[in-house]
Formats: sequence, structure tokens, C-alpha cells
Amino acid sequence: MRTQVAIIGAGPAGLLLGQLLAQSGIAAVILEARTREYIENRVRAGVLEHQTAAVIEAVGAGARLAREAIRHHGVELVFGGRAHRIDFDALTGKSMTIYGQQEVVKDLVAVRLAAGLPLLFEVAEVDLGGVDSDAPQVTFIHDGVRQTLSCDYIAGCDGFHGISRASIPAQLLRIYERVYPYAWLGILAEAPPMGEIIYARHANGFALHSLRSATVTRLYLQCAPDEPLEHWPDARIWEELQRRLTVPGGPRLNEGPILQKSVTPMRSFVTEPMQYGRLFLAGDAAHIVPPTGAKGMNQAAADVQVLHRAFVGFYSQGSAAALSNYSAACLDRVWKVQRFSRMMTDLLHVNPADSPFDVRCREAELAYLATSPAGAATFAENYVGLPVT
Repeated sequence: MRTQVAIIGAGPAGLLLGQLLAQSGIAAVILEARTREYIENRVRAGVLEHQTAAVIEAVGAGARLAREAIRHHGVELVFGGRAHRIDFDALTGKSMTIYGQQEVVKDLVAVRLAAGLPLLFEVAEVDLGGVDSDAPQVTFIHDGVRQTLSCDYIAGCDGFHGISRASIPAQLLRIYERVYPYAWLGILAEAPPMGEIIYARHANGFALHSLRSATVTRLYLQCAPDEPLEHWPDARIWEELQRRLTVPGGPRLNEGPILQKSVTPMRSFVTEPMQYGRLFLAGDAAHIVPPTGAKGMNQAAADVQVLHRAFVGFYSQGSAAALSNYSAACLDRVWKVQRFSRMMTDLLHVNPADSPFDVRCREAELAYLATSPAGAATFAENYVGLPVT
């Protein structure tokens, strides 16, 4: 087999890159270790930045998104027994889109297969070879047959635990990581949402109210990273959500059957550089963020937009300058996203190591964001998404 770009991984990053390349006449083959059913039903966050929704529509995968997505025009910050709204439309002229990551994957898979473009599921024993040469290749087993895919470049979009980052010599990588002392107990509930996303800081810990549809709500509670799920029966979950998210005199959350429960540990991670030879990392293969700022899938989409432009520069204009600068160009935005995600996480969670001084400083920072036009504008600018340059 021969192609121009081999894409490892059929998550949002790999699928979106494949569509961008196809629109530019650049051949690509996508290899995915899991089944189609698995990747289309793997529930992940679903808050899309303005630019992410726009690029999904631009590659022809936005028809269902336009019909079914929920537009998200602001957030409420709840602390000190009061709710404060930050209006994205007024502050930035932009809004967010709520649409599950698994739905994005379904739409991108459908348009790729409808166009007859190569997407291979259930590949095994994937190995990247010659990434530091002019002739990289990917070997793998598909349908019981060992195959070799020769290519010009490899895009590693296979997530934090994939083989792409592991294919770069360890001594060439710089790893930056922070593991947080708390996790999220997440639930999916069959209950109508309250209207907007609500972020709450409470003495008992962080809580988040998010939306999935007109009848399904996604909710989160701060808990310990090793929290056993059996410690959280449904009645306790609802009691704690009501306590942390509602304000005196305000409406109570709508309750309903809990469809899913899970505990998600939280960490920040960045690897530098994001490229080695003919291999380029994108999305979770290169960086992960705590989910507080809703940035994981959005930064992956930003990475592949930068990478797509670099490939166009090479194949259409004969210049490899943008490819050589890919890592530096992405990392400039990656670190700004990491800064915002860490700020949101530290600000809203109760850290057992915090002193009374730390607590009061966090309360003052929240009050500044909620009451200062400049603070609210900075928050909104980062939340709706920094430019992809």
C-alpha cells in the first residue's frame, strides 16, 4: 500500500485531518485499532469551540450538528451562595456548541466512508518504521494479513496510550506533567437540563452541570481519585449536586434516572517536541488537559488544522517550512490552553493542601472574573477558543 499521509487513530483528530486532507487533494489512509462500533459509542465531552464547530461544518460533516446541537451562549459561575453569568455573545460575539464527541466521530466516519476514502478498523500490531528517514512506513495486520503502508509522512493521532509518541526516542522528549489530587464523579442522567452550563465552587468541592440534549443532562462532582463508585448511591449523588449547584431562592436541578456513572482522574500533560522526522503528533498523543475548561477535543482540532496547512504548503507549494515549524506553532497555543485549563481547575476545586490564605485568594479571583468586565472578557475569550494560527 502507498499513500501520502498515514494517519494513526480514528478519533476526532485523525478523522478531521483525513477530511481536511481529502478536500485539499492529499491522499491519506486512516488506521484504527478499535472497531467502528467502539469509537462511535465511546462517550467523551462534547463542548465545541466556535472554530471547532466551523471546521467540522467546512469539511462536510456538519449537517446533523446543525440540526441537533445546542448553542451555548454563556456560563454561570456559582460560588458564595450566588450565581454570576458570563455572556459569551456580548463579550466575544461568539458562542459554543454542545454536541457529543462520539457524535462528531460518527459524522466524520460517515462522510469518509461515503466518499470511499480508506479507513481501516481493527488493525493490530501496528509499528512505525523509518520515521527519521525519507521513506517512513507503517506495518500492521488487518483481516489476518500483515501489510505495509509506505507514505511520505505519519500523523500520530492515536491518543495518550497510542504507539505514536512511543515511536519517538525517549531521550529526545521533554515531558511536562501535573497530576491533580482530585477526580470527577460523572453521571449521565435522564433529566432535562437547566438551560446553561454551570460551574460551581462549594465548600464540599467542585460541581458542574452540563447539557447533552433536551432530555439528558451531564453532571459532575469533585471526588477523590480512588473514590469507589459504591460510595455514591443515586440518592447521595443528587443530594450533593443540589447542595453544590443550587443557590438560595434559585431553581433546583431536575432529577431523573442515572444512566451512567464513572470516576475520571485529572492530569495535565504536554510532550515537546510534537514532531520527530516524518512523524507528527496531534491531540492526546501530545497533550492532555483536565476537562474543566472543555479543551481536549478542541485543541486536537486546532493541531490538525495547523498540520493540514503545513501539508498543503508542502504538496501544493513545495515548501516544508511550515512542517518544520509545526511543533512550535502548535505548542504556542497548547500552553495557553494548558494555562486556562489549570486555572479553571485550581480555581473551582477544593484542594486539601490549600491554606486559608489560598482559599481566600481563589474566592477573590472568582469574584474578579464574575464582576470585572476585563476579567469576564478574558475568561470568555479563552473559553470560546483562542485563534488557530
